Amino acid sequence: MALIELRNLGKIYDLGEVKVTALQKVTLDIAQGEFVALIGPSGSGKSTLMNTLGCLDRPTMGRYRLAGVEVGGMSKDALARLRNKQIGFVFQNFNLLSRTTALENVEIPLLYDSGSSRRQRRKRAKELLDRVGLGDRLDHRPNQLSGGQQQRVAIARALVNRPSILLCDEPTGNLDTRTSREIMAFFRQLNKAEQLTIILVTHDLEVARQANRAIVLVDGGVVADTTDINEAAAALLRRSVGGEEA
Repeated sequence: MALIELRNLGKIYDLGEVKVTALQKVTLDIAQGEFVALIGPSGSGKSTLMNTLGCLDRPTMGRYRLAGVEVGGMSKDALARLRNKQIGFVFQNFNLLSRTTALENVEIPLLYDSGSSRRQRRKRAKELLDRVGLGDRLDHRPNQLSGGQQQRVAIARALVNRPSILLCDEPTGNLDTRTSREIMAFFRQLNKAEQLTIILVTHDLEVARQANRAIVLVDGGVVADTTDINEAAAALLRRSVGGEEA
């Protein structure tokens, strides 16, 4: 059984007089331990797919099973519990609380676990910050950290609950080239050493090359699903330049 199973997944946004199809007939499986890049042009549906996988948005049609559980009919509270247990999120803009220290930012997901004490939360948060190389920045606030350091805090926060899936939305988009490479190397290490499933949204083919599988979306549909990044790039180029293939 795959960790993630999508069957004919669709998402339509009803904007009144206009209906926008963001996803259409997406069918795919993602196994535990895969490192997958979602790539496509702006408006291709990759962010909508990411939000759906992260249980932040509900599909309009089709099925989504996560770790054998049918997600579509779950209540908001049940979805929130599932997210907190199974999924870690890393965003382009870091999404850190500005008046809160690095340590406190990393602790936040643990606050929803009534079974953990303050001491346990602090210990776990410190372990993760040590791991991302920020053990000497525990009391620094976001405005006292570089962009790369802020992203490392965000990664530590995403990992603090030991999720089975890490969802990353353009995680290197606001970083310089050197820092981007360091962050991607850390993701690869996580994936290889811990079999953590990583799903990465990116428009950067060089970043996508770090993944082991590329899924190309255009106009809400999957046009390529391959382990060959060159094949993915060619599919993306054909759709971007020439529209539908002849």
